This record gives sequence, structure tokens and C-alpha cells, in this order.
Amino acid sequence: MEKRFDELEAKLSFAEDLIDELNRTVFRQQERLDRMQQQILLLHQQLQSVMPDEARDLRDELPPHY
Repeated sequence: MEKRFDELEAKLSFAEDLIDELNRTVFRQQERLDRMQQQILLLHQQLQSVMPDEARDLRDELPPHY
């Protein structure tokens, strides 16, 4: 019986370590997503300042072979 408790404690310890590592991974990924979202917002703002919403003709955006 003592051996089973020791095995369960070991499994629980590994499971807790894994959960902690997964939580840290998710936290880092969320931080990265937040930074990327801010970068996209800044790029969008820069694009809008360079190309305001004046009448854009989609034909101007066609590749040169058309």
C-alpha cells in the first residue's frame, strides 16, 4: 500500500510540474500575441498615414501582367 502511495505522489508531482510548465508556456504565448497585435495596430496606423482612405481603385493594385 505504501508503494502505491509513493507512486501516486510521484505521478502527482510530475503532473503538477507539467501543468506549471504548460501555464508558463501559455503565458509566454499570450504575451507574444499581445505584442504582435500591437505591432499590427502600429503597422495599420502607419499604412493609413501613408495611404489615407482616399478613393483607391482596385485596378491600381493588379499585378503587372494584367
